[in-house]
Amino acid sequence: MSVIIDSKSNKTSSVESTVVQPSEHDVPKWFSTANHVVNGLFKVTSSLLVLLLVLMSVMIVYQVLSRYVLGSPSSISEEILRYSLIWLGILGAGVACLHGRHLNLPLINDYLSASNQRALSAFNTIVTIIYGLIMLIGGTVAVSKNVNFETPMLGISIGLFQSVICIAGFLIVVNSLMHFLNEQGINKNTLIAVIQSTVFIVIVSACWMWFRSTSTYEDWTFDYLELFSTIVLFTSFFFFLIVGTPIALGLAFSGMITLSLFIETPDLVATVGEKVFGSLDNFGFLALPFFILAGNIMNQGGIAHRLINLAMLLGKRIPGTLWQANILGNILFGSISGSALAASTAIGGIVSPMAKEQKYDRGITAALNATSSTSGMMIPPTGIFILYSLLIGGSASIAGLFVAGYIPGLMLAGSAMIMAYVYAKRLNYKGDKEPVAVSVYLKTLADALPALSLVIIIMVGIIGGVFTAVEASGIAVLYSFILALFYKSLTLKKCFDILFNTSMTAAIIFFLIACSGLMSWSMTFASIPETIADFLIGFSDNTNVVLAMMVVILIIVGVFMDMTPAILIFTPIFYPIAYSMGIDPIHFGIIIVYTLSIGLVTPPVGPVLFVSCSINETSISEVIKPILPIFALQIIGAFFIVFIPELSLYLPKLFGIIK
Repeated sequence: MSVIIDSKSNKTSSVESTVVQPSEHDVPKWFSTANHVVNGLFKVTSSLLVLLLVLMSVMIVYQVLSRYVLGSPSSISEEILRYSLIWLGILGAGVACLHGRHLNLPLINDYLSASNQRALSAFNTIVTIIYGLIMLIGGTVAVSKNVNFETPMLGISIGLFQSVICIAGFLIVVNSLMHFLNEQGINKNTLIAVIQSTVFIVIVSACWMWFRSTSTYEDWTFDYLELFSTIVLFTSFFFFLIVGTPIALGLAFSGMITLSLFIETPDLVATVGEKVFGSLDNFGFLALPFFILAGNIMNQGGIAHRLINLAMLLGKRIPGTLWQANILGNILFGSISGSALAASTAIGGIVSPMAKEQKYDRGITAALNATSSTSGMMIPPTGIFILYSLLIGGSASIAGLFVAGYIPGLMLAGSAMIMAYVYAKRLNYKGDKEPVAVSVYLKTLADALPALSLVIIIMVGIIGGVFTAVEASGIAVLYSFILALFYKSLTLKKCFDILFNTSMTAAIIFFLIACSGLMSWSMTFASIPETIADFLIGFSDNTNVVLAMMVVILIIVGVFMDMTPAILIFTPIFYPIAYSMGIDPIHFGIIIVYTLSIGLVTPPVGPVLFVSCSINETSISEVIKPILPIFALQIIGAFFIVFIPELSLYLPKLFGIIK
């Protein structure tokens, strides 16, 4: 089940992880006590997240069974699922701050001196704390406003549910502060960094407030409001992006700064908490954590070995058998595990020792493993298509997007296959001509079939209209859990870690979605999509030219930004332009996801490439030369998808999903 976040700063940790503490001799006693308290708080909130995910898993399975056994879905379980999802996303965002797990782009950090790095870290911590305080204030306002209103089915105060905003605000403040102090230490240098950053923030804020009082500001907001808003939005966002602020907070603050052109600051602060809460109140979002959970469960139990054995048999006669098997394995495992990083790690980890033993070129092996692993982001069932569909209000059906992803996904992997064949012929790597008994084929297929059956069940069910994407995610969780029990691959500790890491991944996604809601809100106020549309169409009114320009922009964006925030930022901007030009929503979804998939591997911040290099014990410099032709083929593929819509739309039309 394809996980949306294939993070360029992907971090995983067990729930047992605690704050990295300096030596007891180096810190004051009060700070050691504070660390113990925060660690205890972390364990409590982490356990709560796990319990929430367990409750949601039980409820979604019950929801599916109640529909098919009792004849109608339960309204009570639906309400429980909705509010549990909101709590998981908002509470998890606060918990994730303790280990700095929120996505960011450390573009300049490595090029700075130690003192400047410390000052930058202090700046980002202060910004995060400010956001936490805004959540506290906004949450308090939301609770007091809605405390007397009750939910229709459960009869529980909506204000009580919205109290999670206050809890998360508190956790963001405390956890961010403790993470910074444990990372930097309590010393004179840390104090100087905090003072420097505070002074900088105060000066910039004072300058902004002074500028707002000038006649120039009044003229710009009166005569050039749309253009001025666009400049403010993107200037502030890219500033936060460059300095390494968590992307979610960059989205939130750039949105709030832009909204301050239209709304008084006190009113805006009071509204933020409720807006964050409301941004996650969408039943369709439930498919995301369940597909992630199903993928994490399926990652256990030796599934990668079973799939690579099947791939080895399928590609045994082709020159460069190991390379072809690696690519086929990534196709199969990527769609099941839901992550290019997981696929490149699991499949690449199996192939690498074999490639080393057979003296395959290490740089080429790493390049092929990395570039083919992204195919799982296109081949369904993939969560990124669900997010895209929800972002555009369901104009593109999830079933249509799922079916449309097959050909472009195979094009991504096919680019690697073509170059694998070319490299194998050039280096004289021959295929295996030895005959294999039919019984071996059947046994290998039988071993892999249980895992592959999940994809078949989900696709047939969704395409056939048997169940929705949310129901499919519940079936995926139930099926993967039963399969893991059959393989005897789960222990209690593994279950707990899987649930916790799933809740963290989901929370990071949901926090991005919630914060992007503030940015989208500001773009709506300022008519920014229309402004950008006028700018792009000013170059050309030819549909293909405009789409090609979008592809170029997205390729550049993908080099620096992870897929999830890129989708959240650029879909609301580009989709209205595509829609106004008559582009099919499914076709456009394929274009944007395919193009951003290429960026998952590109340096300077491509973890999939770094992992592949590490697994194959090679350097980036050895990989650059063989990887460039693969990138070239994949980029050519992106323009083929733009200029030949049938590559995306043929299968949805064939299955009658679209006309």
